[in-house]
Amino acid sequence: MIRQKSFSDQPYGVLYLVATPIGNLEDITYRALRILNEVSMIAAEDTRQTRKLLTHFDIQTPLTSYHEHNKQNSGDKLLTRLEQGESIALVSDAGMPAISDPGNDLVKETIERGIAVIPLPGANAALSALIASGLNTEHFYFYGFLPRKKKEKVTSLERVKNMDGTIIFYESPHRLKETLLALSEVFGNEERVVLAREITKKFEEFLRGPIGEALIWAQEEEIKGEFCILIEGNNQEAEPDYWWESLTLVEHVEYYISDSGLTSKEAIKQVANDRELPKREVYQAYHIES
Repeated sequence: MIRQKSFSDQPYGVLYLVATPIGNLEDITYRALRILNEVSMIAAEDTRQTRKLLTHFDIQTPLTSYHEHNKQNSGDKLLTRLEQGESIALVSDAGMPAISDPGNDLVKETIERGIAVIPLPGANAALSALIASGLNTEHFYFYGFLPRKKKEKVTSLERVKNMDGTIIFYESPHRLKETLLALSEVFGNEERVVLAREITKKFEEFLRGPIGEALIWAQEEEIKGEFCILIEGNNQEAEPDYWWESLTLVEHVEYYISDSGLTSKEAIKQVANDRELPKREVYQAYHIES
C-alpha cells in the first residue's frame, strides 16, 4: 500500500491536475489561478488554447506541450523536473485533465515514481450535463468517446446497454449522426436520450426526448459544437427471485445443508436472510419441527 499525504512535506515536486473552464472563463477557481501562478511549469495538451486562458488572467508561468504525439519524450522531461523538486500543473484543453486525454499516462508514471499527484476540482462537461439532464443521477457510467468504426461502436454499445443508470458519452459534431444511428440500432428509437451541446458556452443547448426524435433533429439541423450524449440506460429493478416460496422452513434449511454444504447454523442464518425473518424463528422451526 503506497500512502500519499498530499499536504505534508514532499521529497519531490508535486504534479497538480488543474481543471480549467470548458467554455466560460468565469468557471476558473481561485485555487486554480493560484496554483497556475505558483508552479514552475504548466503542461498543456494544446498550448495555443491554454495560452488564451493564461493571457486572460495575466499568468506568466512557462508553458510546455504534453499531448498524444509527444507524451513519451515530453513526459520524461516533466518527470525529471518533478524529481528535481519542481512542481508542475497539468491541464487539458478544457475541463478535467487525464479524462479522455493522454494526461492519464503522466499521472500513472508520476505515481510509480513516488511523486505526489494532487487534483484541483473544477469544470467537467460530463457531470455538468448529467445534473441538468433530468435522467438518473444516483447511478451513472461515464464511457467517454466511442470507437469511430460502426462495428466497434455497436459492439461497445451492446456491452454497456444494460448498465444500471445513466450512460454518458462524449461526441464530436461531425460524428453525431452516425453515433445516434448506432444508438438507435442498439437501444431502439424510444429510449430516452439527452444531447447536451456547448456546455457553459454562449450557445449551450439541451435536447431531451426519444432517440428517434434526436435522429430527426440531427438530420434536419446543421450540427455544431461538442456534445455530451446521455442515455437513460437500464433503470428497471430486477424482480426478486423467491425460488424457495414452495418450501417449508425445514426444507429450506435442509436444502442449504445438502446442496450447498452449509452447517445447520450457517443454513439457518441464510434462510433467515432469504425470508427476512428473525434467526431465532427459523432455529426453533428447524429444531422443533424436524
